Amino acid sequence: MSILNLIGREKELFRDDIKKHEKELSQIISSSSFLVIGGAGSIGQAVTKEIFKRNPKKLHVVDISENNMVELVRDIRSSFGYIKGEFATFALDIGSVEYDAFIKYDGRYDYVLNLSALKHVRSEKDPFTLMRMIDVNIFNTDKTLQQAINNKAKKYFCVSTDKAANPVNMMGASKRIMEMFLMRKSLQINISTARFANVAFSDGSLLHSFNQRVQKKQPIVAPNDIKRYFLTPQESGELCIMSCIFGENRDIFFPKLNENLHLISFADIAVKYLNSLGYEPYLCKDEDEARELAKTLPEEGKYPCLFTSSDTTGEKDFEEFFTDKETLDMQKFENFGIIKNEPIFDEEKLKSFEKTIKEHKNSLSWTKEEIVKEFFKLIPDFEHKETGRYLDGKM
Repeated sequence: MSILNLIGREKELFRDDIKKHEKELSQIISSSSFLVIGGAGSIGQAVTKEIFKRNPKKLHVVDISENNMVELVRDIRSSFGYIKGEFATFALDIGSVEYDAFIKYDGRYDYVLNLSALKHVRSEKDPFTLMRMIDVNIFNTDKTLQQAINNKAKKYFCVSTDKAANPVNMMGASKRIMEMFLMRKSLQINISTARFANVAFSDGSLLHSFNQRVQKKQPIVAPNDIKRYFLTPQESGELCIMSCIFGENRDIFFPKLNENLHLISFADIAVKYLNSLGYEPYLCKDEDEARELAKTLPEEGKYPCLFTSSDTTGEKDFEEFFTDKETLDMQKFENFGIIKNEPIFDEEKLKSFEKTIKEHKNSLSWTKEEIVKEFFKLIPDFEHKETGRYLDGKM
């Protein structure tokens, strides 16, 4: 069963828009050079493939994950082969001095696409991982954005998230603050971004874990009260590349909601997934029963599942790609909506945020409460939901 079928769809979302603009898209890409940061994650790989298959003059990919980078190259060679232009990958941390040396050595790109992020809601469970989230999602973005400005790039693209619209968790709020930093630099360089739905079966996602659980003969666990919108990995790459190439300064692209993009629960996808493997889901009453039955049930054609309601910190009740305060263009593309932005930001608040976070880091001492306080200064209506329970405390 295809990913589309598993998420309850039959049609690719952006096929018509891609087909309509393919000639111009290919012409621009084939005559341009690209740097993809965070290119070995699921979305990064999808974006890299969208660029590679249109024969760019130069395509450099940077990611901290050496193993994922190796798989990316194998995947590209096996699917597309080779291009006339330069294709190279670099296993670098973009927060490192080695990355800065790499940019100093070359650094000349028409388009810089930043796909690196700490994307998990669970990353706010402790103050140390939370601080790294701020570094990766906000300050590394600002750093690479400034480097793009210094090297006279035509365009800087960065991924945001649907969770940045009226955020309720620190991950979404960090991306909302990142958007503010982007607005500040948009006075010096053209920027665009995209807000996503969930990317089905992306690395580290709950759906990706279904594969891991079955391979390891472990129970399938999913919330039965949370519904989400899902894109396929290829669609995520298409959304990014369309925003990067065709987005005007400060545009935020998002997928339009229609009959092809609808809400579906994680539990419903789990059932479809297990059915595709020939298993009948067996609903368990608790974790202990699920773990025990995982030893025997699969041999009988049944699979132990634990479907429960969600009670962890940061889970948003519903998904939204924009707020009622944002200006939209719903006419330019058939299946892409666009949020139009003015360069609105509070310079003093951004400087204060940078200063305070730097002081915390220099002191090697901070609490989650102190960081949340700084987030509230930039996002006064931040509806942070703290339950005291985190996903790492569950199976």
